[in-house]
Amino acid sequence: MFIRILYYGFRVYCFIFRPIRMGVRVMMIQDEKVWLVRQTYMPGWFMPGGGLKKGETLDEAARREAREETGAELGEVTLMGAYSNFTDWKSDHNIVFICTDFTVKSKPDAEIAELKSFALNELPDDIWPGHRRRLQEYQAGIKNPQFGKW
Repeated sequence: MFIRILYYGFRVYCFIFRPIRMGVRVMMIQDEKVWLVRQTYMPGWFMPGGGLKKGETLDEAARREAREETGAELGEVTLMGAYSNFTDWKSDHNIVFICTDFTVKSKPDAEIAELKSFALNELPDDIWPGHRRRLQEYQAGIKNPQFGKW
């Protein structure tokens, strides 16, 4: 409940200050299945990811977020693309990585309500649209890196 209150407070902050934010997402795929998370403070399914911390590289942020949200240690990651989102008073920029070499070694942190793998051709109905689009691009074999709207 406390995390949900913080999330709504953050939305108010975004409305007032209109920040420019940079984040990462990791498309974790093995055996034609993608690992997705459901957060405690928002409905729906997402690729693991989040915002960069001060002094952190994109690669470091992707690895940290995957470890925190899925308990996975990532091997090689490749860049899929950079995507922008200007909804809800935000100026968000998501850098998406693909990782097919990972091992889940521990449990997700407290902000994750559920971690689950889904067949790429059977994604959940309530996966967020930007995440669905990226996974569909991956399945279609679209050449990377890509740039565009989230």
